[in-house]
Amino acid sequence: MSSGAFLGTSEFAATVLELLAGSGQRPSLAVTLPDRRRGRGRRERPSPVAVKAEELGIELLKSGDVNGEEDRARIAAASAETGWASICAFGQLIKEPLLGDVPMLNVHPSLLPRWRGAAPVERAIMAGDAETGVCVMRLVAGLDSGPVAAVERTPIGPEEDYGSLAPRLAEIGGRLLAGTLAAAAAGAVEWVEQDDDAATYAEKIESAERRLDPARPARELHDRVRALNPHIGAWLDLGGDRRLGVKRVAPIEADGIDPGALAERDGMPVLGCADGALRLERVQPPGGKPMGGADWLRGHGLP
Repeated sequence: MSSGAFLGTSEFAATVLELLAGSGQRPSLAVTLPDRRRGRGRRERPSPVAVKAEELGIELLKSGDVNGEEDRARIAAASAETGWASICAFGQLIKEPLLGDVPMLNVHPSLLPRWRGAAPVERAIMAGDAETGVCVMRLVAGLDSGPVAAVERTPIGPEEDYGSLAPRLAEIGGRLLAGTLAAAAAGAVEWVEQDDDAATYAEKIESAERRLDPARPARELHDRVRALNPHIGAWLDLGGDRRLGVKRVAPIEADGIDPGALAERDGMPVLGCADGALRLERVQPPGGKPMGGADWLRGHGLP
């Protein structure tokens, strides 16, 4: 049975699409953003969802405006059998009349109403949350504020980073969406309204947030490194326009290291912070590949 149109763009959404296609809720149409310049060569490349849809043999629509009359009609026609479409990390605002004409189930990787918005996985890790999850909700005009149809929780390990957490959430999302689409087609969904007063917002990650400020506590910087690894990346200012990429750290006792100072402890580079210190366990020099902190220290010495 077709599950209607699926709208998505990111790697996360591509995983959801793959799981959906293998679940008995195969979409009849995948909708994604047009090709754009990506990677070091800045060549035009298709989105991860476009690549996955072609791999799976699913009809593909690359849309610059899903609210336009022609694309809106294609989405509505693809979703006519079940009366539902689904959406995950798509990248365009869905407006009326599409929003009202085609009910959509939205996959969102957080425990709504906590972390509505653009960067819920990163913000949960940065905040030191012990758990997160995935919600499937009805798409409405408000930001991630629609009623929730299904939710599944998962712990965030104390050393877990985005690179390990996001794929797990995508797998949960694909499974949860398949079950919810089947229930929606049968009219068997129980909707739960969100508590707007409890909402928190996951703002987009700004460039300035990538810089590790040693005036902040070590634990806070540790969580920031986890949240931004490997897709965005945190960095440390070494002075003189030099930056050191930081991939993995461990909070330790300060042991007399001033905030902002780099020292050597047991063959490893250590950064003094406002509260405690960080052992730089894995770093990436400018233009180089990621390496162990001890290897970097042997090759470069302390700045």
